Amino acid sequence: MKLILKKLHVHVYRMCVALLYLLCYPYLYFLASDVSRYPRIVTMRRSIAKASSALAGIFYRFEYEVPVDWRKTYVVCPNHTSNIDISAMCALITGDCCFMGKEELSESAVTSLFFRTIDIAVNRESKMSSYRAFKRAAQKLAEGTTLIIFPEGGIADDYPPALQAFKNGPFRLAIEAGVPIVPVTIIDAWQVLWDDGLKFGSKPGNCHIFVHKPIDTSGLGPEDADDLKQRVFENIKKKF
Repeated sequence: MKLILKKLHVHVYRMCVALLYLLCYPYLYFLASDVSRYPRIVTMRRSIAKASSALAGIFYRFEYEVPVDWRKTYVVCPNHTSNIDISAMCALITGDCCFMGKEELSESAVTSLFFRTIDIAVNRESKMSSYRAFKRAAQKLAEGTTLIIFPEGGIADDYPPALQAFKNGPFRLAIEAGVPIVPVTIIDAWQVLWDDGLKFGSKPGNCHIFVHKPIDTSGLGPEDADDLKQRVFENIKKKF
């Protein structure tokens, strides 16, 4: 019975996301017609993420090692075990921000509009796609947009989850742009909704997220990317 209720809750959560997205879609479509309106798309997505989660009884609790000024530009690196990690990051970052994510997200009914406008899709199997995506990401950072990249590159199948090896991209981008990198540990979102929820379901609850102190990258060069990656990995692993 408990598992049936948890699987039912997955559908409740998905319906909340779909309903709010559909209600907001006409306005999002209007905003998408003009590049100058893109920051408002970020704001709308944040509202949809927070409201749809709250309607399903899911809330995000943030703890900071030090205060973070989200008006500044960062590369944000969270671990990744659940689809609600995306909503958690939308709720966390109050400034202008975008995601870099896998190409499949540009074909999803809910995320496609965002990846046609504010986000960056990348096909990691294509060197040309990766090059273009990272060039666009560098441009976003130069324009003052915070970039969110899950450094594990996806959600692993391990249950309970273990932190996976990090990709190099976020750390090279942060160094090249000279912006701080913010490690984020999403501690227990996987216990609220594991991956897409289809196997274990989901449940109402609080997701606890620890925001680490930003790491300054000024003065670092490409040769320091591996050390930076290891430092971020260890920071997240300690809290996870």
